[in-house]
Amino acid sequence: QVQLMESGGGSAQTGGSLRLSCHISSIYILNIHCLGWFRSDQGNKREGVATIDRAGKITYADTVKGRFTISRDIDNGILYLEMSALQPEDTAIYYCAGHSVSPNVACGIKSIRVPNYRGQGTQVTVSS
Repeated sequence: QVQLMESGGGSAQTGGSLRLSCHISSIYILNIHCLGWFRSDQGNKREGVATIDRAGKITYADTVKGRFTISRDIDNGILYLEMSALQPEDTAIYYCAGHSVSPNVACGIKSIRVPNYRGQGTQVTVSS
């Protein structure tokens, strides 16, 4: 069973930066699954934020493109989300998540919203 543990959430001012980390229990998973981040706001609206697949192909939601960067440290089993130019609308609970891929299930910001597994989430609050 894959276990994910996020850290790095907190509060920031508009225009500020935060870095989220996700420790993944299985380095093997990093090499074969789709991994990424989704967020859930107070209305429980779930939005895929960023994904990275086994080949390193990356996708971003239009709302974060140019401001957020997803990366991974395969050797240590860590997934990162660097967030800059933060806006109040980025306020949400951020979840590290992943799923297996197949010809019918591609890796992207839509698929990461319904993952096979996810972490407990970390709160990000951006104030104006």
